[in-house]
Amino acid sequence: MSDAVTRVSVQIEGKEISFETGKLAKQASGAVVVRSGDTMVLCTATAGNLRDVDFLPLTVDVEERMYAAGKIPGSFFKREGRAGEKATLSARLIDRPIRPLFPKGWRYETQLVAIPMSVDHVNPYDILAMNGASAALMVSQIPLPTPVGSVRIGKIEGNFVVNPNEEDLVEATDLDLIVAGTEEAILMVEAGANEIPEAEILDALDIAHEEIRKLCGAQLELAAQAGKPKLEVEVPQVEPELYEQIKASHGGALDAATQVEDKLARQDACKAVEEQVLAQYAGDPEADTYPEYRANAQRAFDKLEKTLIRERIAVHKRRPDGRSAEEIRPLSIEVGVAPRTHGSALFTRGQTQAFSVVALGTTREEMRLDTLGLETAKRYFHHYNFPPFSVGEAGFMRGPKRRDIGHGALAERALVPMIPTQEEFPYTIRVVSDILESNGSSSMASVCGSTLSLMDAGVPLKGAVAGIAMGLIKEGEDYIILTDIAGVEDHLGDMDFKVAGTERGITALQMDIKITGVTFEILRDALAQARVARQFILEQMTAVIDAPRSELSKYAPRIATVQIDPEKIGLLIGKGGETIRSLQEEYESQIDVNDEGQVLVYAADGERGDALVERIRAMTKEVEVGDSYLGKVVKTTTFGAFVELSKGTDGLLHISNIAPGRRIATVEEVLNKGDELNVRVVEVDRERGRIGLRLADDPDVAGKSIEELATVGSGDNGPPRRDRDRRDGRERPPRDSRGPRDRGRVRDRDPDRPRS
Repeated sequence: MSDAVTRVSVQIEGKEISFETGKLAKQASGAVVVRSGDTMVLCTATAGNLRDVDFLPLTVDVEERMYAAGKIPGSFFKREGRAGEKATLSARLIDRPIRPLFPKGWRYETQLVAIPMSVDHVNPYDILAMNGASAALMVSQIPLPTPVGSVRIGKIEGNFVVNPNEEDLVEATDLDLIVAGTEEAILMVEAGANEIPEAEILDALDIAHEEIRKLCGAQLELAAQAGKPKLEVEVPQVEPELYEQIKASHGGALDAATQVEDKLARQDACKAVEEQVLAQYAGDPEADTYPEYRANAQRAFDKLEKTLIRERIAVHKRRPDGRSAEEIRPLSIEVGVAPRTHGSALFTRGQTQAFSVVALGTTREEMRLDTLGLETAKRYFHHYNFPPFSVGEAGFMRGPKRRDIGHGALAERALVPMIPTQEEFPYTIRVVSDILESNGSSSMASVCGSTLSLMDAGVPLKGAVAGIAMGLIKEGEDYIILTDIAGVEDHLGDMDFKVAGTERGITALQMDIKITGVTFEILRDALAQARVARQFILEQMTAVIDAPRSELSKYAPRIATVQIDPEKIGLLIGKGGETIRSLQEEYESQIDVNDEGQVLVYAADGERGDALVERIRAMTKEVEVGDSYLGKVVKTTTFGAFVELSKGTDGLLHISNIAPGRRIATVEEVLNKGDELNVRVVEVDRERGRIGLRLADDPDVAGKSIEELATVGSGDNGPPRRDRDRRDGRERPPRDSRGPRDRGRVRDRDPDRPRS
């Protein structure tokens, strides 16, 4: 095993990205450390045992290590657990562009692992991991035919930026576009955008591909210097004679079966033909040659089915369900489906059906993020569920799969630009899309369902968002783009291009292909065709609900906002949180307060919330002359009674004003501690911290204006307080701890110490 270290670097928009191999993880088939700034990612590629399967056994794992950002995990055991959403999405970004490039016959267990070793919060690790995984494959024995380069394009202050820093991604960019491709073509697109026009998306893709070529060149250079010999792959071929025999004997039946419009009926019809073919051409199941003959027959049947469907679309312009290339399946839209939810919608497109539901919560219910990124919480999030019954199957339901997480994140991204700010709508918003039936484009159905359910919930969206999935059939230089692809078109087609947006522009993109790349001409046509479809769907949606409801559901929590003086926050919270807890218990509500003095009050019903708001305002407002209070006597003295106006604020009701019209000897003749009485403020001395009160029904103050009250006074007209340093007309020297009376000794205050 060589100890030579090979390093190759490339400049991308003034930033160096380096690839290094030969130092770390040398027992892996390929291992590369990618670095930009102080962000480092270790990427490995390893091939395992040969498997007898009919698919590519590729696994991609991104393992976030919190030490990379100088953090300790927040879990109970203080170690990383299962991959979080960010790691899962990053793993999908690595997988999607690389998977279609593997040789068709590659059946070795293959694992790609990316471990962020250092994160500087300037250079995001996901782009480095995508490039590093490809580089690890290039230097390994695994036969990836060409490198894959990846870049991110942002749009900051109107300008496109290649690989923007992480802070700009979180706070400043209108576009987060991730593009992966080879030197020749683009393989994958993933984007979130703030209503970006299609033309600008194409410009950004062009910029991205120029930088991708540089990254591919660096990987080729690394492979030339440190690459290992590639393993040979035997690509299984379809026997031409067997194919023609099956076409002659069963081609007509299969052609008819593929034209059945209903999804399940079509699957059953095709399955019946498949069983006939295998029974006829696989031979005797007891024979030693049966596995080989069956595999040959299966490959020939699969090729025939794919060829029939693709030729019918490309040549005859007819799709499996009878639609034209640009035709959208029938739509059915309902809102307010589930009465006790905060908002709900049922969006059906052909045989794809999404049930989307909104739940509104408090700021304490935000999703806390324990990741390597700068974001620490999300107040809007979308969850996507794909139960097995949605495709007529029985299966385990053990939580979300990677696909579910990816589809949920895509639908979430599509709505993020339209979600109101915290100040405009101080709720935490959760949307759940349950796919009840699926025949393709379920993620875009969840985008439409999310918009409808949010509007039904009364969330003030900035605009409606719809989504559509576009497909591609490409034969040589000829191609046809399909609108609203169904499941079989996704399975046998060359592209799945999901586009979501408003009438003004794009908010989310996701493109995956199964061929070696698509041209800019195809992308331009697909985006233009998607825009027409999106506008049509938006028209159908707004015909059902054209604006967010003016009122929230009666089952949604009521939120009121109160702005208080930040210096009064302690008064509202109280000692050890005593005051705020007692208020929450008394009004059966929840109170959140931030450092700027913004108080959010959450209540189950409006009356309780309004009462609590008034209570908070009364507690925290500055006392002014003329204010009226229902106060409580908290202390009596020889000169009057101290009345609590609000928590932490007392005023003095002078003894001369306790019983208007008569003279009393003691306060206790009329008032006792705990008595409640209505009082008005007649004097406020902020310098001395004194508040003078009179009874509200006192004839001297009843009905008087603020100006008149100022002349009434509180009745506390006693002599001014004497200065402690001037008594009996004699000046007393100031007390100085270091004066002649202090000899530097410390008084012994231990009562048990013996005295001499």
